[in-house]
Amino acid sequence: MKKVAFICVHNSCRSQIAEALGKHFGGGVFESYSAGTETKPQINQDAVRLMKQLYGIDMELIQYSKTISDIPDVDIAVSMGCGVACPYIGRAFDDDWGLPDPTGECDEVFIETIKEIENKILELVNKLKSM
Repeated sequence: MKKVAFICVHNSCRSQIAEALGKHFGGGVFESYSAGTETKPQINQDAVRLMKQLYGIDMELIQYSKTISDIPDVDIAVSMGCGVACPYIGRAFDDDWGLPDPTGECDEVFIETIKEIENKILELVNKLKSM
């Protein structure tokens, strides 16, 4: 089974959402991880609240902010869209989803980002299933 990592600088919002949705939708197709070059003391609380509300997923149960060295070597590395400050992870990214960080934005912006991540996860699931 392929290992997929979703990478962001702080590993507190978009990459955590992608890890959770990867486990939710792609659990039988790939292993899902997230990481960053820095950590935060906790996962973004708006992301935690909205993921519980939308999917019944409690990201804080098994997820936490971690660095790239805390996850196994992966087959696929996806940048969440860090712009000019995207971290170097020791290899090239396989994809860059170019997602703006919704931190500090209203729920509608957060939900739009979450749904965009869901769509990209489902595309990845279908792509890996067809390989």
